[in-house]
Amino acid sequence: MEPAESSRREPLTGKPPGLQWLVLLVISALFAFVLEIAALPAALLIGPMLAAIVAGTHGATVRPPKAGFAAAQAIVGVLIASSLSPKIFSSFAADWPLFLAAVVATVTASSFLGYLISRWKILPGTTAVWGSTPGAATAMVLMADAFGADARLVAFMQYLRVIFVTVAAALVARLWVDTSGIEAPPTVWFPPIEAGPFAATLGVALVGGFAGWLVRLPSPYFLGALIVGAALHLGGLSDFQLPEWLRAISYTLIGWTIGLNFNRTILRHAARALPQIVLSIIALMAFCGGLAWVLAHELGVDPLTAYLATSPGGMDSVAIIAAASDTVDISFIMALQTARFLFVLVLGPPIARLIARLVKV
Repeated sequence: MEPAESSRREPLTGKPPGLQWLVLLVISALFAFVLEIAALPAALLIGPMLAAIVAGTHGATVRPPKAGFAAAQAIVGVLIASSLSPKIFSSFAADWPLFLAAVVATVTASSFLGYLISRWKILPGTTAVWGSTPGAATAMVLMADAFGADARLVAFMQYLRVIFVTVAAALVARLWVDTSGIEAPPTVWFPPIEAGPFAATLGVALVGGFAGWLVRLPSPYFLGALIVGAALHLGGLSDFQLPEWLRAISYTLIGWTIGLNFNRTILRHAARALPQIVLSIIALMAFCGGLAWVLAHELGVDPLTAYLATSPGGMDSVAIIAAASDTVDISFIMALQTARFLFVLVLGPPIARLIARLVKV
């Protein structure tokens, strides 16, 4: 009875990998097509991500190869590097008190939510603290496991927030930007390849990703390629070409990797805490939305730029959405997102240990 029930609940369990990939590809194409028709930014990321959640929760066991995921992160790093301008340095220099205040406020709010979930025994130990940390999802999962927290629940909270933030940011970007009277140019999926810029794109992705791994950067492939690409681009030493088909493959691999982290075991394990987890995610997003309102109304920052800059986590996804929105200041967004990302990586463990001690008091 049990195997039959399991098979009925999870129809992809035990199916050949080729069939699982086919199902995942078809659902991804369908979701991406619908989102593209709705003109939703980052449809090529969100569609595969949602499809992978459906497949993962129905027993899919296939996973994108780690090398493919690493390459996709590196390509996105080059994409963001090519979108940066020298203004990012002036943003850091001119607005460092603003960045510091926004980062500290966000981390304080997330830590307080994690403290409450732990204090009320909704999740065991310091799991909620690690899971509530805004940003650096993969690094937080790995560090949480090393510090004795339940890595599955941390992954559940982190990746669920990434999805909430990604979808919300895409919807806000779609609703905010007025496209009336503007006809979008047709997408050129296979443009002529420019040998120099295209080779530079692949070379920076490879060298930057390897360098990031070599020096053990967090999110090494993304940040390594971003740092090397930004140095070359901002220094006027290189141009890059990222054809649409390459972006689509990269977005799909990232979306699949995130979505396939969800399965019925993790969801069942977290079912009792799901309402509280969702409420904590919404509360953190609302708090960050309040920060964005302050930046927009009190300091004159473009509202959509402020919202994307303060979105709690999902830096890769927010960067993709920002790159798809011509009206935003991507340098400001990446400056604030990067500042919080680095802050979390450096101070995440001691904050988690501090809150763990407070919970035990």
